[in-house]
Amino acid sequence: MLSSGDLVYYVAAVISVALFGLSKGGLSALGALGIPVLSLAVSPMKAAAITLPILIVQDWVGVWAFRRDFDSRNLLILMPASLLGVGAGWLMASYVNDAVVRLAVGLISLGFVAFMLARDRMAIAEATKADIAPGIFWGAVSGFTSFISHAGAAGFLVYTMPQRLEPRVFAGTSVIFFALVNLLKIPPYFLLGQFSRENLYQSLLLLPVGILSTLVGVWLTRVIPMDKFYKVVLVLSFLVGVKLVYDALAELL
Repeated sequence: MLSSGDLVYYVAAVISVALFGLSKGGLSALGALGIPVLSLAVSPMKAAAITLPILIVQDWVGVWAFRRDFDSRNLLILMPASLLGVGAGWLMASYVNDAVVRLAVGLISLGFVAFMLARDRMAIAEATKADIAPGIFWGAVSGFTSFISHAGAAGFLVYTMPQRLEPRVFAGTSVIFFALVNLLKIPPYFLLGQFSRENLYQSLLLLPVGILSTLVGVWLTRVIPMDKFYKVVLVLSFLVGVKLVYDALAELL
């Protein structure tokens, strides 16, 4: 029989993996909620380790679909930079306690809300090019936030959205970038001891939820009004972010 703690974990885990699946299915904003939700039940790094194998399976389905549609210059700039961000995330997780990581996850969630509210302004100016200096900065930011909470989209979008890439090339570049970043995270997670037998078992247990929710996400993108949907996502992201920041500060102080 499940204890109340087990029940809270499994409810949070199913919701978290479903959010990632719906995100991969086309409701992209939901992915930012995945780790914050599961971090309400377990440590953020444990949450990230459990969901990473599921994300990798989902990623490489997308890579196959977009294998011919991507911008190579953007990938060549962003990938080395993302390695710096992943390394910074690894160092942070190695030397600080769970409360600090939880605080970082909460702040990333709130930062995502701020970005989503401001992102429409990026389409107003003249289209930019894939320049190296900003690409290194935003690629590193994306790698860091992806390592901590699988939420690297904001940094990637800040850099690529103003370029106004052709939609399929934009989607393919995003899919391939994050598929590669997720692979980069495997060695640091091993070194942090997060790929335990227990965590991998939980990943396997939750994998069907990830696959099913991806298919549901594809269907939902065709039937629900996106404007209202994203408003709900922003409210939830804000509330969860505030909760994580509050809990972390209460523990630290």
